Amino acid sequence: MASTSIVPRRRAVLAAAAALAGAACVARMADATAQAPEAAAPLRLSVAVGPALPLGKGAQRWGELLREGGDAAIATRLHPGASLAGRDAARELAALAEGRADLAVGSSLAWSLQVPALGVFSLPWFAPDDAQLASLAADAELLALLASRFAAAGATLVAVGPLGHRAIATTATTLRAPEDLAGLRLRTVPTPLLQEVLLALGARPQTLAFAQVQAALEGGALDGLEGAPTSLAAARPLAGSQRHLTDLRGVGEAMVFAVRTAVWDAWTPAQRTLAREAAERAIRETDAPQREQAALRQMAAQGTAVLRLTAAGQRAFRDATAPVAARWRGAIGDDVVARAERVLAPPAPAAGDAAASPSPVAPSAAPSPDAPAARP
Repeated sequence: MASTSIVPRRRAVLAAAAALAGAACVARMADATAQAPEAAAPLRLSVAVGPALPLGKGAQRWGELLREGGDAAIATRLHPGASLAGRDAARELAALAEGRADLAVGSSLAWSLQVPALGVFSLPWFAPDDAQLASLAADAELLALLASRFAAAGATLVAVGPLGHRAIATTATTLRAPEDLAGLRLRTVPTPLLQEVLLALGARPQTLAFAQVQAALEGGALDGLEGAPTSLAAARPLAGSQRHLTDLRGVGEAMVFAVRTAVWDAWTPAQRTLAREAAERAIRETDAPQREQAALRQMAAQGTAVLRLTAAGQRAFRDATAPVAARWRGAIGDDVVARAERVLAPPAPAAGDAAASPSPVAPSAAPSPDAPAARP
């Protein structure tokens, strides 16, 4: 009898001990869970286009490099199509300031609506060579002036790189002189500086939605498209009536990397260094100007007649748009434009050399007013 009564008691004791051990384990797990830091949500990286285009590729690569940054790594999630800014590329800086985006990569032309100083890259025929755009983007003093404007807009400027020059694709003819644009209805982006340039050349800029372009071209309501060569090449299957393309070299753009100031201030010095170095690497790897030139060669190979204006051919266009450049100088800032002019000025001639050109940005002379772009 005694042994019989001991067994249930032993079982009860073991069961109670097991229950206590289980409760202690649960408590320890709960305590560990409470003490473990939550994984930070990825920062939102805004860009207007997808990675098939240079701007989108630059943003994508920046995000990848930030995530691969070792101890200083920064988690990001790419949001293309300016989806964080109401599908409006010109509002991306506002999205940063308002906290709807944390990082952004944008076009200097699109962002010039909010930071007019960025228009220095797009002044008509001011920096018609890719090397000149690169020189502007690399100048520390010019970048400091731009950074002060960004600070006033609630953002921190991280890096700037050359993006390339815009071109015009038309249905009827290439554009060898300003009068060739007279009356042409050209689809373009709703950016005041760019529209003023086209108006000064006699064109009629249109801001049609892209979905309307094909019908407008086929119906004769549109004469051509204005944009980066990569964009025009991507649109060619849709707007196949683009039989001519002119590489005017008139309106340049830069790729701009920025971070919401509150986010930048919260980063460690190592993370800030990572952000700058990753942006600079993304600029190099994207090599946007070369991608734009490759798009021109692609269109030529597909049957589009591509014309690239030489320095001599550009002079009449620069003269025709000089009032626009003068008017925008004030909006951009005299200090910004003056610094850009010094960056682009040819070096002073050595004693005994021929006098330098009086124009700080005058391109070198060319034997003919225009020349066809090289075909592959």
